[in-house]
Order: sequence, then structure tokens, then C-alpha cells
Amino acid sequence: MTLHVLDPTNETAPPLGQPAPRHATLAGKTVGVISNGKEGTKGFFAHLDRMLREELGAAAVVTRVKANYSAPAEAPILEEAKGWDAVITGIGD
Repeated sequence: MTLHVLDPTNETAPPLGQPAPRHATLAGKTVGVISNGKEGTKGFFAHLDRMLREELGAAAVVTRVKANYSAPAEAPILEEAKGWDAVITGIGD
């Protein structure tokens, strides 16, 4: 019997991406917040919502929670995010 050992490392580096352009200000903007749904995000995102509105002048803060914390955001959330000016994602571990 022959034992084959596979090398799990990737041989090629992933392509480098470009950061999204930054807004000079969030005043008057709609900011989306995508939570992984874990308990630790609730208080943090509530505070973040207040800061975005009161200190940075965001016109609206939209919070969405993913159905599965270990999976990508669902298609409806991603579609809705196209209408947001900025997006913040977070984990609550």
C-alpha cells in the first residue's frame, strides 16, 4: 500500500486588491453595518450606530445580521449594500 501525502499550502499568492476609495466624511451618508450575529456585536454596534449619527453626522445607519456567522453575507444583504455609501462588517467573539 502506498501512502500519498498532500501538501496543503498554496503555491501561488493571491492577487493584491485595491482598497475601496474612502469618503472624506460620513456626514449625510448611509452607513451599513453587517453583523455576524454573535452576542458580542449587539452592544458594540449599538454604540457604533450612535457615534456614526451623533459624532460623524451619518444620515442613516442600517444594521443587518447574517444568518450564519461563519458564512458570507446572504445575497439580499449584498444587494441592499449596493445602496449604502459605506459598509462596516464585524465579529462579536
